[in-house]
Amino acid sequence: MDERSSHQFPSEELLQSIQDKSVEPSIKDIKIMLAGMHPSEIAHTIESLPPKGRKFLWSLIETQDEGEIIADLNDEIQQELIAEISTSELIEIIGELELDEIVDILQSLPDTAIENILKAMSEADRLRIKEALIYPEDSAGGLMNTDIISVRPEHKLEVVMRYLRAQKELPHNTDQIFVVSRENQYLGSLSVSKILVSEPILNVRELMDAEIRPLNAFIDDKDVARLFEQNDWVSAPVVDENFYLIGRITIDDVVDVIREDADQNFLGMAGVAEDTFAGPGRAARSRVVWLSINLFTAFIASMTISLFQVTIDQVVYLAILMPIVASMGGVAATQTLTIVIRGLTLQQINRSNLFWLFKRELVVALVNGLVLSLLVGGATYLWFGEIIISMLIGIAMIINLVVSAVAGIYIPMILVNMRMGGASNSSIMNRIRANKEDGLAWTKNQLNKPMFVRIKKPLQKIKQFFLRPNL
Repeated sequence: MDERSSHQFPSEELLQSIQDKSVEPSIKDIKIMLAGMHPSEIAHTIESLPPKGRKFLWSLIETQDEGEIIADLNDEIQQELIAEISTSELIEIIGELELDEIVDILQSLPDTAIENILKAMSEADRLRIKEALIYPEDSAGGLMNTDIISVRPEHKLEVVMRYLRAQKELPHNTDQIFVVSRENQYLGSLSVSKILVSEPILNVRELMDAEIRPLNAFIDDKDVARLFEQNDWVSAPVVDENFYLIGRITIDDVVDVIREDADQNFLGMAGVAEDTFAGPGRAARSRVVWLSINLFTAFIASMTISLFQVTIDQVVYLAILMPIVASMGGVAATQTLTIVIRGLTLQQINRSNLFWLFKRELVVALVNGLVLSLLVGGATYLWFGEIIISMLIGIAMIINLVVSAVAGIYIPMILVNMRMGGASNSSIMNRIRANKEDGLAWTKNQLNKPMFVRIKKPLQKIKQFFLRPNL
């Protein structure tokens, strides 16, 4: 193999080896590189390859590493690879994963596949996973892991220390243990560092922090991410509606939420929702809807212009100058749109400050409109020598920038409204699928369905398309 520069990441080196046609690396060489890479690096490499390259690289990965790698892949690619794996092989792959990672993978599988996988697990693991599957994917319950360590408030630290030593190995990212009552209700937390530096004769009640509030299992994952950021948490307890401790969320899961949310918002700006190296058919399907909407609006604009056809025929200058006004409006709208989407992503925009932001952008649009109208009006007068045309173009510039600012603020807000309710409410088909799954859940758990629930719940979702989000 050719000599690589020292500043390259292992994933970059592997990508270059696979894709560089001038270099023919042996399968042995690629396996050597894979052996020295972290699972997340390998996952990144797979995501950076076209479909054919992904399958080739996946075929070279050792079975014992496949679980961690597939857990780090984005949902779309993850489902692609899982579709080509048998149930028995998938059971072997995910066997060593953490509970939250297993649940994430299972949630994308058909019910029959889930049942087969659960049957192959131990009774204890089966119960843990079934409990976790109750909660929506985009909730605290969907993020949590059940590998928790809990103690009673009356225990002395020396007892706690013996208990921790008996565990042989602490769960990943364990910075605190949780204090519960005899009924397993959450009371507080106790940091591992405090256990190490405190007197062994002290009891847990004296040292525990009762101020750390647990996360309800049903709160949105974006709210979880915000709370982690605000409180600088490494981990946080999760409780059910009865305040029973059921799991914990760690910072690595929250980072994934932040990354995915940022990706969705960024792609949403352009009206796309696809893997970078998705096939042409899939990429076309994901874009055609928004392109169709844009085509529809373009026809409306054209029909509006046609109403002034007589004027344009008489004053040809307008046809020459219209693209300038239109392009400036598009740029202004994009600037405002970027600010708003960033604010939504960071959860900085809410009902209390949205109107202030609107007024700010309106003032900015007016100031920029006045400046640019003077520039374009002056240039028009020097170009064509028509004062009336110069004034009209200047006024059109101001109006266009103001309208662009309004659109740049409120279009993302409308889209957020449409997305409220998570992935299940992101499209009509997803809503139908979610309604079907709700019905199956009622049946499986032998619950009595309220009258007309299959109709009432979807109808209640309609208001989310029109009401402002409760940010």
